[in-house]
Amino acid sequence: MAKVLAENGHNVTVITTLIPHVTHKNLNLIYVPLTEEEDKAKEASIAGMVERDNSDLIAAVFRMRKDFLAMFDKSRDVMKDPRVRDLYENKDNKFDLVMVGYFFNTFQIGIAQKLKVPVVIVTSMFQSELFDPMLGDFQTQAYVPTMGVSVEKGKSMGFGQRLKNYILLSAFKTFVYLADKDNAKYYEELYGDDPTMPKYEDLNKNISLVLFNSHGISEGPIRPNFPGAIEVGGIQIKEKPDPLPKPIADFLQNATHGAILLSLGSNLKGAFLKPDTVQKMFNVLSKLKQKIIWKWEDLHKTPGKSDNILYSKWLPQDDILAHPNIKLFINHAGRGGITESQFHGKPMLSLPVFGDQPANAEKMVKDGFGLSMSLLTLEEKPFHDNIKEVLDNPKYTEKVKAFSQLFRDRPLTARQTVLYWVEYVLRHHGAAHLQSPLVHMSFIAANNLDIYALLSCLIALSLFVFRKMVKCLYKNMGGKPKNASKVKKTKKVKTK
Repeated sequence: MAKVLAENGHNVTVITTLIPHVTHKNLNLIYVPLTEEEDKAKEASIAGMVERDNSDLIAAVFRMRKDFLAMFDKSRDVMKDPRVRDLYENKDNKFDLVMVGYFFNTFQIGIAQKLKVPVVIVTSMFQSELFDPMLGDFQTQAYVPTMGVSVEKGKSMGFGQRLKNYILLSAFKTFVYLADKDNAKYYEELYGDDPTMPKYEDLNKNISLVLFNSHGISEGPIRPNFPGAIEVGGIQIKEKPDPLPKPIADFLQNATHGAILLSLGSNLKGAFLKPDTVQKMFNVLSKLKQKIIWKWEDLHKTPGKSDNILYSKWLPQDDILAHPNIKLFINHAGRGGITESQFHGKPMLSLPVFGDQPANAEKMVKDGFGLSMSLLTLEEKPFHDNIKEVLDNPKYTEKVKAFSQLFRDRPLTARQTVLYWVEYVLRHHGAAHLQSPLVHMSFIAANNLDIYALLSCLIALSLFVFRKMVKCLYKNMGGKPKNASKVKKTKKVKTK
């Protein structure tokens, strides 16, 4: 996104803890790297996730709470960096907009308040009820599946799925509630001594847009949207692929039987995998007639030598997937990789490990774009059979190619969409008219609890008045009906 804006004449300052790969004359990079200790802790955490079963989504999410706190600590340290503080403390600096990369780090929105400018949220996630505080609450849990609940397109959730959806959403909201409490503490630590800053719970009222990494029309699920929810799924995909590095281009050019791309993402290094698992993967891949491009970090210690395998520490994944000779993408079911594979019409075999990966893989399989299997329990024969099934059965390629056409069919590309809406917010000074009134309403008002309370009081008052009127009516008729009834019953007994 930063590159798109910079290429269109905007002066962009980027604050990042990741090694920046994008350069441009209009980009000003503030790089705050992880310390050696932080980097080791991160790698140990990922290595630990690889060794355990993360199929239980709720348990997996709550196990990540410690990692979230470490992430929040680093995010706070970034905000304390002198170069970052100078952005708003130096009165000579003038900004028009803040874009915050969001992963439950709400307290960082405070920098927009410091600069007194609108804020746009950017997230790698798809829209869900977890974003209700930012956008408003549609109460969609009865018909919009959340992460971990996959429904075939055109079908609604059955009772069991709706129950699972309710349980998962309740768990996710509990997690977000706890994260919100942590955020409030970090916000107080950073900005608590500034009387001009708003309360933490009011930060969402300044959000102009939320840019989601999704495309609901093609991907689903279909859901109601607020004007401030903008989908830019596929933003990382180039409109025209760059030329491949010569070794990769030559390797693919000679792939007369096609080629397979194997990449488990930037976080999951080959060294984190069990040696036995790596050996099983190599045994299968080295015997295939297809060429294999395998992302592997340590080129001095590869899984093995084979004429059909090319190892590379870094891969231009999007550009490789665009190559016509790629016939299969073996991935870890990261959202970015799946999106790129879908865009280029390539079937997949997913080996999910943690986070949203199992849910992403499940949805991919439901959509008919490929197969999924556990990396933890990988064995040679199932791995080989799944590869052959996806390669030899044309239904997977046909399905994903049809989806690719649907995904691409939009009035603006993802990059054009980002540019248009960011400039729209700038043109209209924050575009507050896009916000839902719900963002500015209290919980009581947003849920009509005050109206229900009034109606309850009126009903209670009406019943009270009605009871009094009935009592008065009986008195005017000359007695109490209960006593009269007893007298009549007594007389009947005496007659007998």
